[in-house]
Amino acid sequence: MRFLFLVLVLTFFITPFQQSCSIGNKPKILVFSSTKGYRHASIEKGQEAIKKLGSEHGFEVVISESPTLFTDDSLKVFQAVIFLSTTGDILNSQQEAAFMRYIQAGGGFVGVHAAADTEYSWPWYGKLVGAFFHSHPKQASAVLNVSCSGEKACAHLPKEWKRWDEWYNYRDVQPDLHVILSLDEKSYEGGNMNGKHPISWYHEFDGGKAFYTGLGHTDSSYIEKPFLDHLLGGIEYAMDHKSLNYKKAYTISMPEEDRFEKTVLAANLDEPMEIDIMKDGSVIIAERKGNIKIYNPQTGLIEYVAHKSVHNKYEDGLLGITLDPDYENNNYIYLFYSPIGNEPVQHVSRFLFKNRVLDTTSEKLILSIPVQRDECCHSAGYIKFGGDGLFYISVGDNTNPFASDGFDPIDERPGRLAWDAQKSSANTNDLRGKILRIKLKSDATYEIPPGNLFKPGTPKTRPEIFVMGCRNPFRFSI
Repeated sequence: MRFLFLVLVLTFFITPFQQSCSIGNKPKILVFSSTKGYRHASIEKGQEAIKKLGSEHGFEVVISESPTLFTDDSLKVFQAVIFLSTTGDILNSQQEAAFMRYIQAGGGFVGVHAAADTEYSWPWYGKLVGAFFHSHPKQASAVLNVSCSGEKACAHLPKEWKRWDEWYNYRDVQPDLHVILSLDEKSYEGGNMNGKHPISWYHEFDGGKAFYTGLGHTDSSYIEKPFLDHLLGGIEYAMDHKSLNYKKAYTISMPEEDRFEKTVLAANLDEPMEIDIMKDGSVIIAERKGNIKIYNPQTGLIEYVAHKSVHNKYEDGLLGITLDPDYENNNYIYLFYSPIGNEPVQHVSRFLFKNRVLDTTSEKLILSIPVQRDECCHSAGYIKFGGDGLFYISVGDNTNPFASDGFDPIDERPGRLAWDAQKSSANTNDLRGKILRIKLKSDATYEIPPGNLFKPGTPKTRPEIFVMGCRNPFRFSI
């Protein structure tokens, strides 16, 4: 009797535990219906219907409109994510990255109706969904042509299915879609896709599975058995994958933007143009009118250290400043500036800058670039060393962008040279309107590295040119 009692007690406690494990092991899906544009009145009906499908077919449904769920830790518990008539720009860049990683790890996606009216500035999302919304006519009854090869989302449907809904026209339709439902544009008014009008499809994309249906605008859709079976088939397709493998996700997980604290180092500067940072945390600052200043991290103050006399009319002046990659040993600093004088030129020079003193007598001229100073504009003037050790220099096209009567800066009339970028940006024998690339030598002369546009000795060209056809390459990244 004692043994029987013990068995009964254990059974009493173990049975609920087994049931809870079984419930906990159900596949889970997220129904996400955030809207930043038009909000469909049928969303709540759709949420209820999908929850009912889950209870009937063995999957758990989580309903949310909070984009904060779009993190690696939150998404990895879901077998599929449904965008139920979402609209507008609903995820920030960190949340977008997390969703991309989820799909790349093998996750499933279902888009319903206005899911195609979402995230227009995110091309990856448009490819996942399969198309973007373009327009729609008024709601109408239309004939759907069913192209089914046994897929659950369409196996129950007749070859021609007539129903009432709001029928989307699409743009940017992807070429890899397996279309299962297409609209017969002759059966209603307002179709604009020239007879090739997909409305429901599925495909594999970027490691995951995606199903989309353009149906589901109306409240009545979510009590209509043929539509619900169609939607269920799409959900089951998206859920039909192995466990997520985040080792396959290649999109970088983005940290939160608020992890930074902003500290103001300087204020009230006079046209600051460029900075560079020393190893001790000092920040050297160039102002266009010729002042060179330093932020001192020990005192937290801005200190004036030097002035370089420059021509500063229009956009000229002290435009670029950068430290040598080996500055701690050689104390070299480089300036792009507009020298004062009768000869209109831009100079790129090397100086000694030691103990916060600019030795102007140490100047080594690297490049002298002839320009015109009769009219503005476009001086550019950015200088930077790349990780390859090469020296990059940007030069503007030195062309007036104004008073061109709406035309491109190509003006061959007499007296209009300042408005004609053919002299500079389009000229292979001129350094303006370019990004230059050179290999500096210890004596401040230079060599031409391989890979520039023109080999040394090529007639009517400058071998320093790395990029040409620029208007005002004010800044660049390497």
